Amino acid sequence: MIDFTSLSESLIPSCCPTALQNFHLESILQDICSHECQIDVTRSATDLAQLFERNPSAPGVILIDQGEFLGMLSRRRFLELLSRPFGRGLFLQRSLHVLYQFSQKDLLMFPGTALVLDAALEVIRRPASGFSEPVVVQFSDHDYRLIHTQEILIAHACIHSLAIKLLQARTRDQLIQTEKLATLGQMLAGVAHDIRNPIACIAGNAGFLENAYQELTHLMQIYETEYPKASEKVQAYKSEIEFELLQEDFPDIFKSVQTSISQLNHLVGSLRVFSRPDTLKRELMDIHECLDNTLLILKNRLKDKVKVVKIYGQLPKIQVYPNQLSQVFMNLIVNAVDAIEEQGKGKGKKKPGKIWIKTEIRHCSASEQVKMKMLSSEQFESLLDIQAADQLEENIETLDWLEAELPEDSSCCISIQIRDNGPGIPIEIQNRIFENFFTTKSASRGTGLGLGISHQIITEKHRGYINLESEVGKGTAFEILLPVINASVQQGCS
Repeated sequence: MIDFTSLSESLIPSCCPTALQNFHLESILQDICSHECQIDVTRSATDLAQLFERNPSAPGVILIDQGEFLGMLSRRRFLELLSRPFGRGLFLQRSLHVLYQFSQKDLLMFPGTALVLDAALEVIRRPASGFSEPVVVQFSDHDYRLIHTQEILIAHACIHSLAIKLLQARTRDQLIQTEKLATLGQMLAGVAHDIRNPIACIAGNAGFLENAYQELTHLMQIYETEYPKASEKVQAYKSEIEFELLQEDFPDIFKSVQTSISQLNHLVGSLRVFSRPDTLKRELMDIHECLDNTLLILKNRLKDKVKVVKIYGQLPKIQVYPNQLSQVFMNLIVNAVDAIEEQGKGKGKKKPGKIWIKTEIRHCSASEQVKMKMLSSEQFESLLDIQAADQLEENIETLDWLEAELPEDSSCCISIQIRDNGPGIPIEIQNRIFENFFTTKSASRGTGLGLGISHQIITEKHRGYINLESEVGKGTAFEILLPVINASVQQGCS
C-alpha cells in the first residue's frame, strides 16, 4: 500500500453541495461544486487507484506533465481499463502516461467564467459514449478542476426552475396590470359616456345663449333707433357695465366656449375609442386620426416637456385593428417621452425634447416585402439574381415573370415614422429590444412588454414590419410599415 501522506495536497478534492448553491440566471461554472484533483503522469496506476479509493466522490483526475496540463482521466475510464482481461497486470505497475495513451479521448473543457446554461447545452450535445465523462474547468492559468456532468445538469435545472418562477412572477404581475387596465378601461368608457351628457347640455345651452344674445342685441339696436336719446340713468349704467366692450367680447366668448366644447367632445371620443374592447374584424381607419387621438390622450405628458412635430403625407384609409394600432402608437410615443425625460435628468446642457411623426405612402424594397410576406423567398432570390447579373438584358424574361406574379400594388405600403432626439439605444442591446420582459427602464416604469406586444401587433395582426434605427447621443427612430392592398392608391406611391 502507498502512504498517501506523501502525495501532493492537490490530490485531495474540495467540493460543496451544488443543490445548496444560490444560482441565478448569469451563474458561471465557478459557482458549481468542483473537484481539485491533480496527479503527475509519472506516478503509477496503483497510486491513482489508491487515490480513487480514498476519495470516492472524485469523478477523475487532472493529469499534469512537468507542471503543465496534459489531460484528464475519469474514474469510469480508469475502471474500464482495469476490468479488461489482464488489465490489472498490464496497467497497475505502469505510469499513468501509458494508461492515458490507451484511454485518451476528446474532453470537454470550459473557462471558469463560462455560463452554466451554455456549458449544460454542450454537455447535452455530447455523444452517449462520453456523456457521463466529467467536464474540465480552467479557473486560472495552472488551476484546472473537474465537475461532474450531473452537477452541471443539477445547476441547469435550478436555474431553469428559477427562470420559470421569475417568468411566472412577471406574468402574474402583467396579468394584474392587465386586469387593472381592463377595469380602468371599463371605468373610462363609463366616465366618458357620463361626461358626454353634461357636455351636450352645455353645448345646447351655449347655442341657445348665443341666439338669445343676438336677439337681445338686435332688440337694443331697435330700441336705440326708436329712442336715440337715452336717460341719464341708462347712460350711467351702460358706462358702469362697459356695454360697448361687452358687445365686442361676447362673440369671442361664445366662440371660445364652442371651441372648448369641441375639444371636450374630441377628447371624450378618443377615450371611448381607446377604451372600447377590441373587435374581431378589421375596420377602415384613417391613420392620422388614430395618431391624433393618441396624441390627444397623451397631451398632459407632452405639455411643456416635449414638442411634437407632425409631418403628415396623403394617406388612404386602410383596414386595421384601431385599438391595437393605437396601443402601438401609444407605446412608441410614451417610450420616446420616457427616454427624453431620462436624458433631461442628467447633468450638462439639456436640449429641448422633440418627437417627429412622419407619414407617407411609398414603395417597399424587396427585403421589406419579404419581411411583410408580400414577396415570397423564391421571388426575392430571383430579384437578387437579376441585380447581381452582369447583363440585365439577359434576365428580361425573369423580370417580366416576377412582375406578372406580383399584384399590381403589392410593393405599396404606408410608412409611419416616430423619431425622438433622446439618448439613443446602445447597439449591443438593439437586437433584444423587441424581446418580452426586456427593458432598460426601472421596475416602477416598465415591464418590458410594450415593444414586444407592439412588434407582435404589427407583424402578426397587420402583416407589417417595424424597424428600429438608433444612435447613442442622437436619438431613436421606429418605422412602421403597413401593406396597402388597394389598386386605387398605386399612383400615390413614391
